[in-house]
Amino acid sequence: MKFPAATVILVSAALGFVIWDQTREPPVPLDANRFANLAAQPVERGTILNWVIEQVPRLCQEATGLAEGSSEHADCLESSESREPTCRRAMADQFPGMIGSAQVFRNLAVTMMDCLVQQSRMLGN
Repeated sequence: MKFPAATVILVSAALGFVIWDQTREPPVPLDANRFANLAAQPVERGTILNWVIEQVPRLCQEATGLAEGSSEHADCLESSESREPTCRRAMADQFPGMIGSAQVFRNLAVTMMDCLVQQSRMLGN
């Protein structure tokens, strides 16, 4: 029986990646002040989308009117999480890769928020 060298190499590489990923420092939470002067310091679309996604627990709390821990809040979070990839693709189709104006920032943030936590949930329907 031949030694499975390719399998050993692939498993070792995967194990190395997992160890490397676990030893990295967690990303620093985004501060909304980062978006204060977009004309001078444009921001990548993905950075803004990550910031919006960090806001989802608060958005779900506003949408449901219930605190974290309630089943409705948990359903909202689960629903938002399942829609995230679709919403990201939609934002990539609608907005440029670099955001350099407050108006485009607002449009992107509000559109992403509405995609993740749908307006009907906020209206109580």
